[in-house]
Amino acid sequence: MLRAYCRSRVGARIISHVLPNNGSSAIAAFGLSRRTLAGLPTDAAADALPLSAEAAGGGNTIDPKELPWMKQFKDTLQRHESPSLNNLASIVKSPDSDDIGKSIRVQGSLGNVRNVSSKMTFVPLSDGAATIQLISLRDNSPDAHKFLKGIRANTPVEVVGTLQWKNVKPTKDGKQEPPREYELLVNSVQSLNDFPADILLGEDATYGPELRHLQIRFDETLKKRLIFRSEVLKGIRTALPDFHEVETPILFKSTPEGAREFLVPSRTTGHAYALPQSPQQYKQVLMASGINRYFQVARCFRDEDLRADRQPEFTQLDMEMAFTNADGVMKRMESFIVDMWKLRQKLWAGSDRDIPSAPFMRMTYDNAMRFHGVDKPDLRIKDLTYRVESIVPDNLKGMITSLEDPIVDIFKINLNCSPRQVGAFVKTLMDSPEMRPFHDNPDGGPGVFIYDPMKPLEGLAAFGHEGLESIRAFYGAGVEEPASSEDQAIVDKILAATNEASAENPPPVTETNTWSPPSTREPLEQGDLIIIQARPRDVKLSGGSTPLGRLRSHIHKSAVAADLIDPDPSFNFLWIVDFPLFTPSNTTDPGQGGTAGFSSTHHPFTSPKTPADVDLLHSDPLHAVADHFDLVLNGVELGGGSRRIHSAQMQEWIMREALRMPEARLADFKHLFEALRAGCPPHAGMALGLDRMVAVMTGTESIRDVIAFPKNNRGEDVMVGSPSVMTEGQLATYQLAVVGKEGEGR
Repeated sequence: MLRAYCRSRVGARIISHVLPNNGSSAIAAFGLSRRTLAGLPTDAAADALPLSAEAAGGGNTIDPKELPWMKQFKDTLQRHESPSLNNLASIVKSPDSDDIGKSIRVQGSLGNVRNVSSKMTFVPLSDGAATIQLISLRDNSPDAHKFLKGIRANTPVEVVGTLQWKNVKPTKDGKQEPPREYELLVNSVQSLNDFPADILLGEDATYGPELRHLQIRFDETLKKRLIFRSEVLKGIRTALPDFHEVETPILFKSTPEGAREFLVPSRTTGHAYALPQSPQQYKQVLMASGINRYFQVARCFRDEDLRADRQPEFTQLDMEMAFTNADGVMKRMESFIVDMWKLRQKLWAGSDRDIPSAPFMRMTYDNAMRFHGVDKPDLRIKDLTYRVESIVPDNLKGMITSLEDPIVDIFKINLNCSPRQVGAFVKTLMDSPEMRPFHDNPDGGPGVFIYDPMKPLEGLAAFGHEGLESIRAFYGAGVEEPASSEDQAIVDKILAATNEASAENPPPVTETNTWSPPSTREPLEQGDLIIIQARPRDVKLSGGSTPLGRLRSHIHKSAVAADLIDPDPSFNFLWIVDFPLFTPSNTTDPGQGGTAGFSSTHHPFTSPKTPADVDLLHSDPLHAVADHFDLVLNGVELGGGSRRIHSAQMQEWIMREALRMPEARLADFKHLFEALRAGCPPHAGMALGLDRMVAVMTGTESIRDVIAFPKNNRGEDVMVGSPSVMTEGQLATYQLAVVGKEGEGR
């Protein structure tokens, strides 16, 4: 039994520390053969293991107080109690010649050891805030020199040494510059912990998410992003001196705001909290409470599908302002964004050109959807989408869709290369797994063409002669006077298509910073990639994108990745305004639980934009416009906000009469009605996604790269193993049962 214990990794660790290696005293003490000792785990492997209960109860022959790691830990506690420990950052960042020759005591982690010779060793020491070079001389301190030559990088240590100037090499002209940096001549070194040998290091070393601490420690870019995020949080509070920071509860109640919620069971039978989707209702109550300018760096929770830019829990900058409207909030946010981008320039990267100028461009939701195909356009993509069903031959429509009388959208993009190169790009693109959703579109896949004047019908044979002429003219500078009645028919179709391209768009707002489509279209060029896509005619544009809009964004991104389009590092901020107040219901969106056949596009607290939109609530609610706005940057939605409904009667009417929410759900908002009833002032606000903003600022597409401990695309934290299985005791405490597939408790 003793032999089995000694062969265990824990027993081996104790023996390797307490008894001489393979010595006669070990054999005498335990009655072991040299063969048994030779089979023990190595000291390095044993060191990686903690002392377990097995070792603790292994007998009375080993005093735990004598274990090296326990003695090391006790020594560390004692050292930190000493008042003589120096702060490395304060020493390194403010060099003073008066400090030369002083003996100091500092702590930090060692870098890679550089052995210049058997007598001299250099190694950097860093505490995360500052770094100093250690110089170890064998003749100065033999024990410390021997220790440093054999120690592993990343080991935390305490060093006692003498400050001296770091040698400066002479310049090319032979001049000797005065020294500006310290180095520390080592007198003694004490290990504060061990860095195990089984953790592989090096440029090629990678660590899975279960080792997130190693990812953060050794991925300098990741660490830099997390530190920059910390600086952004400091900057937020500096940039909002006229706002009050108020913390709102995390344990809220379930209310139908629009997204699925996380529920937290309570010990009261049948009752549960809900984690907040946002602090929306609390901040509106604050407006009725006399806190006229509120902000909070808020944790929010939504149980929704997880993509690269989503997490089940996320952080947002939440703001609300009384006695203002949507314009007031947008202007205040523009000022804030300018401050944040100045901070980025100072702490991360960039130049004056990267700092945005206010006011930002504004674009209506209708224009975004019809000319960009998405409600968060990337203004770096210059080519737009248009409606062209009047000039697409019926036989071609039948090839791309089974829809009767469809709307057909078109988009073209020039990839600055030959038709053959475009063809190779298209083949790779169409065969990629990312294209599967586009191929599986029930309304039909995309029609893909390459314009090539060297081919029959210039590569557009599927359009026919008449269709080719129509497409060429549509993308031309204008239409000449026709020479025949046949040409006149073509012209009529072109004009009809031109009217279709603009008929759905209201007259542009006269504000100087409002986006409107260009009056002319760029003519076709050799190698142009042309995409057409059908969609139902009787479905009102709603949601976040059209099939062609999503494909347009994907093609542009793929072309940049393939080096066919130069990346554009500019920041193009954009407000999307005039969203529909309501959106037709669908099976994937929980909405507000009403029976009207539609739900609030954003949440039920958003105000209609004008008195005319209030009137539409009675006659045609799906055409009512919301006073909502989204802030978009390079195709990424950074945040959104709106003017709120500040009237209790109006809020209740929207929920009861417009959305037709049941009385039981209306009762969930009693607290809000009561607050609004108490003379709540007009107010507006917005929420800015902190994770997304920092991701864009630091040049990454995934918010997981700016979150210290993110969840994966299954909502799991594999480092800690969450979510975890509930125990029988936990289930009993909260009166819960696990229900099987057949609906039976088990």
